[in-house]
Amino acid sequence: MTSLVTREDRDGLATLTLNRPEKLNSLNVEMFIELDRHIASIEKDLDGVGLVILRGAGKCFSAGHDLGDIAEGERPPRPNFQATTIERLATLPQPVISAVHGHCYTGALELALAGDLLVAAQSAKFADTHAKWSLTPVWGMSQRLPRRVGVPKAREMMFTCRTYTGAEALAMGLANICVADEEFDATLAALAASILANSWFSNRANKKLLADTDGLPLGAGLAHEIYCSEGVGPDMQARIAAFTNKTAKKQA
Repeated sequence: MTSLVTREDRDGLATLTLNRPEKLNSLNVEMFIELDRHIASIEKDLDGVGLVILRGAGKCFSAGHDLGDIAEGERPPRPNFQATTIERLATLPQPVISAVHGHCYTGALELALAGDLLVAAQSAKFADTHAKWSLTPVWGMSQRLPRRVGVPKAREMMFTCRTYTGAEALAMGLANICVADEEFDATLAALAASILANSWFSNRANKKLLADTDGLPLGAGLAHEIYCSEGVGPDMQARIAAFTNKTAKKQA
């Protein structure tokens, strides 16, 4: 049986691919069950995985929540299962990149917003269409979208159900990077390499620090940084020694 979410590991990078291309990777309960299993494995593997990329197979990232699944009556393994899976992805210790090409609508946008960074191809198309179907979000749209693009832009997206291009997503701050489709994979590879080259300890610690201080007043945030940060990582001395040795060789 074909996996609905595949995982590929290479040099510390775990790539999770939504793998239902014949349905434009529309999100159903079975896909979320597989995604949750992968997340559970990754969150325990701090030594083996330093970065996660979430992307879609075929023509797009995902067309969104499977409307057929909704119409037939979903049977998730527990209440709010999809929402808690997305939150589990968002709170992975490791950084997460959402890599979006083609459609990224509604539920798929809620899933993509779980990424710490979002890389868009020029072909990317983003929309929140809850209002088109007389639905309201339960997977995090009302909270993560305004935190990413600001409340006024979130209102615009939610009220109009308009589709936005990759370039527009970059301009509004939804995407960190937007590149031509032919440069998409190379850009992801270069970005992943640059992140993985840094201390995985620091990447995890910085992600936690940002999450723990989100919404705090400046004074409280500064105090948290001083007294509650993770401190010095186990690879600090080796990294400084490597830099010192490299500098000394250049000067010799």
